[in-house]
Amino acid sequence: MSDEIPPDPGSPRARFGAEMRRLREAAQLSQAAVGRRLGCTQTQISRLESAARTPSKSDAERLDVLFGTDGSTYFVDMRQHIVARHGGPVWFMSWTKEIEPFALVMRSWDPLLIPGLLQTESYAHQVLSQEPRMTPQQVDERVQARMQRRQLLDEDDSPMFLSLIDMGVLRRPVGSAEVMREQLDYLLEVTQRPNISIQLVDQRCLMGLLGAFMIAELPNGQPDTIHIDSPTEGQISADPKVVSSIWSRYEAIRRWAYPDHMSLKMIEEVRREWI
Repeated sequence: MSDEIPPDPGSPRARFGAEMRRLREAAQLSQAAVGRRLGCTQTQISRLESAARTPSKSDAERLDVLFGTDGSTYFVDMRQHIVARHGGPVWFMSWTKEIEPFALVMRSWDPLLIPGLLQTESYAHQVLSQEPRMTPQQVDERVQARMQRRQLLDEDDSPMFLSLIDMGVLRRPVGSAEVMREQLDYLLEVTQRPNISIQLVDQRCLMGLLGAFMIAELPNGQPDTIHIDSPTEGQISADPKVVSSIWSRYEAIRRWAYPDHMSLKMIEEVRREWI
């Protein structure tokens, strides 16, 4: 991704990168040498040190082995501060921090729920509070992280967001009727924005039942990147074969989608059912 936006020098991610650079230089190792030990490229090491990339768990563990003593968790502990501030699943951080903010166009398919970028706070709270083993504090953190992520679509240079949603989602009760009315009102509101398109998909579209996904179209000739939902840990990939497969599925689903103006009318009709 682009490194043109300078990171906050006081952020946990910037401190992680600064410490990584300090210890690497003290050990008289090049970025390429550290990359070989971590199993990644010199460019990836450079991005870690410049805080342009979020360290993975394995990055932190290998850095502790490389620069620490037996049992050292120095980098693992620093990474935990990054995770704590993010308020979301660790595996999702690379998508929300390194993909979405730079996307030109994002396309999504959601067969079960309103997409996260279009959820209201009360709807998101109902969804996230059902997660197993989630404390109330963790739920609040995830909800706030989702609301902050939603701001991506409010900015002047917001990406185009093209959302396909299964029609059944509008009638799936998430919380009270009031929560659902508020959520559908919000969908009706955001469809007035020029950068957001919502199309409902006929419930007879069976090829979409395998799960939700997103496709990010990136600038400067960078390859499209996809995110595929999973009950445990989602998959993020720019592998051409994987991306091509998801694109084919997206187009197959889109053939079952109603036009925007018809979808808008359908949302209005279902909204009146929630009384």
